[in-house]
Amino acid sequence: MPKTAVGPKLPQVVVLFGATGDLAKRKLLPGLFHLSAHGFMPGCRVIGVSLDDMTPDQFRVAARAALDQFCSRPMNESEWDEFASHLDYVPTSAGPEALSVAVKRAEEDLGSESERLHYLSVPPSAALAAVKMLDDANLVENSRVIMEKPFGVDLASARSLNAQLHEVFDEDQIFRIDHFLGKEPAQNILAFRFANGLFEPIWNRNFIDHIQIDVPEKLGLDERAAFYEGTGAYRDMVVTHLFQILAFIAMEPPTALMPVAITEEKNKVFRSMVTIQPEDVVRGQYEGYRSIPGVDPVSDTETFIALRCKIDNWRWAGVPFYLRTGKCLAEGQRIVSIAFREPPKSMFPPGSGVGAQGPDHLTFDLADVSKMSLSFYGKRPGPGMRLDKLSLQFAMHDTGMQGDLLEAYERLILDAICGDRTLFTTADGIEALWKTSIPLLESPPPVRTYTAGSWGPNSVHQLIAPHAWRLPFERSWRDPNPVGA
Repeated sequence: MPKTAVGPKLPQVVVLFGATGDLAKRKLLPGLFHLSAHGFMPGCRVIGVSLDDMTPDQFRVAARAALDQFCSRPMNESEWDEFASHLDYVPTSAGPEALSVAVKRAEEDLGSESERLHYLSVPPSAALAAVKMLDDANLVENSRVIMEKPFGVDLASARSLNAQLHEVFDEDQIFRIDHFLGKEPAQNILAFRFANGLFEPIWNRNFIDHIQIDVPEKLGLDERAAFYEGTGAYRDMVVTHLFQILAFIAMEPPTALMPVAITEEKNKVFRSMVTIQPEDVVRGQYEGYRSIPGVDPVSDTETFIALRCKIDNWRWAGVPFYLRTGKCLAEGQRIVSIAFREPPKSMFPPGSGVGAQGPDHLTFDLADVSKMSLSFYGKRPGPGMRLDKLSLQFAMHDTGMQGDLLEAYERLILDAICGDRTLFTTADGIEALWKTSIPLLESPPPVRTYTAGSWGPNSVHQLIAPHAWRLPFERSWRDPNPVGA
């Protein structure tokens, strides 16, 4: 399929708020360059906006430095020269009139009908100021706006934020971004579930015992502590990322592979979630967090959270979902693991090994490269009946199509430009999640300290008992490029 067939029909003027920030340098500018240079988004003009007082030429120098440092693909000079010629810059101090002039100049340069995309790569506290600037510049019409998380910190703030946004933008213009859902593996969950007759019939409480969504991180919070101190792991990761993955796992088959149908099924999951009770949650804080500059010496902010949640509907009644994430943990992983029910009775003799390594699991790795594993018991070669846990594994490396992947932000920017809301969160969806969170936010359990480099507080094992966490893995993923192959 030609790349233009999956891209926008009209040229785009992209207004990038926070254009000199870390996210813009690491992901957004390299992503816009790739989409523009490789035919996904022809006729693109990018106008950077930020607090930094610089000229357009200085912005181009900063953009080139960002691409040199963070662009993951080869870049030739002719592609850069073309992209650089389409960059402009307006400091926020210049006001809405200067921004309006820059957008009109870009639209006149395109010389034909075009559309506008506004990306608000700014802290939540600055988002409404950016929206007001766009409104004052008369840039709302014929536009879409991408907003970064978090979308409020509780139900009241989410409702207030949505109400103020809706004073300027219609809901169908707003794209609340979650980069987890832009990753190829997350989307592969939909393909795996609904395209295969082998698994969809057993994707329910009759065959599945429990489900884990586990996203531990090795990094600490030295550079983000000031932001994190007022947010915490639950608001930063669970509401905005892990619950979105849960919806893909738990949703009913949509009536069509269309954004409206998929969004409605996701929102049904959110509305069916049982409210999160404090006794089903373990909160943790790694030793040394309180000594970081900008952190309250008696901080109660969690840097780790694990919880058990339930979905009260026909498909999932009685099936617990276990979610875990945190900072300064032993490994950095992103997995979804489906544990299937074990046979009701074993005919194998004692000592055969059956059941010794837990139930069969279907595991999705949500890292940037798609990987899946199905574990099962099989007979060990030789005399007697001795069983071992075996696995079937798939990795995108195996297909030879690794080079066709779009990075998460690239995919989501392209979808927003095309008006495809499949991988974005709605106001109704996010408000339903905050409503589910009320008991936890009102009466959070105390934080328990844990050692950096561990797997969190010890009580996390009681939370999931009699089951066990899949991480750390008992075996590693197969090496896609084994030595001597």
